[in-house]
Amino acid sequence: MTAASGTDGPAAPVRVSLWTIAREWTRLGCTGFGGPPTHIALLRRMCVEERGWIDATEFEDGIATTNLLPGPASTQLAIFCAWRLGGPAGGILGGVCFIVPGLIMILLLSAVFLARHPPDWILGAAVGAGAAVPAVALHAANGFVPASWKRIGTSRGQRARWFSYALLGGAAAATIGPYLVLVLLSCGLIEILVRRDSRRASTRSAQAVAGAVAGHAVAAGGFAALAWVAIKVGALSYGGGFVIVPLMQHDAVTTYHWMTGTQFLNAVALGQVTPGPVVLTVAVVGYAAKGIRGGLLATLIAFTPSFLFVLLGGPRFDQIRANAVIQSFLTGAGPAVIGAIAGSAIPLGLAFQHLWQIPVLAGALLWLFAARRGVVSCLLIAGGIGVVVALTGVAV
Repeated sequence: MTAASGTDGPAAPVRVSLWTIAREWTRLGCTGFGGPPTHIALLRRMCVEERGWIDATEFEDGIATTNLLPGPASTQLAIFCAWRLGGPAGGILGGVCFIVPGLIMILLLSAVFLARHPPDWILGAAVGAGAAVPAVALHAANGFVPASWKRIGTSRGQRARWFSYALLGGAAAATIGPYLVLVLLSCGLIEILVRRDSRRASTRSAQAVAGAVAGHAVAAGGFAALAWVAIKVGALSYGGGFVIVPLMQHDAVTTYHWMTGTQFLNAVALGQVTPGPVVLTVAVVGYAAKGIRGGLLATLIAFTPSFLFVLLGGPRFDQIRANAVIQSFLTGAGPAVIGAIAGSAIPLGLAFQHLWQIPVLAGALLWLFAARRGVVSCLLIAGGIGVVVALTGVAV
């Protein structure tokens, strides 16, 4: 299936046909349930272990570098692998084929779950799955703690900064959702200044924060507001797919009233149980705001930065990983992201409408933390409980 055979190292890259990329990345997009860990495992199995298209060391370097970039890391890794095998055209084609199957599915489900009068059993499934979402948020945050804690350093001052950044992120997610981006940026920039006390870094920091404030100010409503929310998801989210929840929640529910708190819970659940990138949750928000056009626009804007980061930065991934400023920024922003994801569980829980959702949440916490089972199965079981509750005549 290869267009040309390669050698063991990245100096003479293997090339495959665009047809092969389209077929294999579409398959990944259709079967990639379970979020980033599953996507990475499937890409490694295909590109490294089974086909030998990419050297194992280069693949690991790709994982490390895409985790330094804002936006959905596993999607960027899928784009990177396709770019590595098929050049810019391969990267674009592979990324699109990875995203589109999940996008189609999530837009179809959005039309069902966000309908004005869905059947009771569908509403029950949505409300049941939504009840487990705060537990999923806490589980996602917990998964990022070990690497971030190790990264910050071992001194008392470094550990104190880690807790401070995490508390700031959690408080911002729970109280001032629209300005969470500024908190994440500020924590990263503070760490830059701490680690590199120079006037030039200070100047760049001020410019970055000012740019973020100006960017937020232009989002007055309508498609402009939707575009701003999608930009935050695609270009300003650090730390994995679930950080999009606190970045979107306040805007979608409180500021622009595109959806209710319960509907937002449903959107997060749909993003978790459908294949492909978790960031496709933004398509549900876009659909709620402006229908199919909104869903497509939000998806396009949210994923465009990932394509640009990989296609323009791929040849310079080694330099990105070695950049001390980038490393310092992520060292500070990382704990804030963890706090923000955990803090998002508070407004998510406050969106509950029924008492029976509380024991569902308790069961989800036990399933994820005590039994150590998967997120997708957790949401499916919670949705099934919701269906049973609805069929028994209890209000949903």
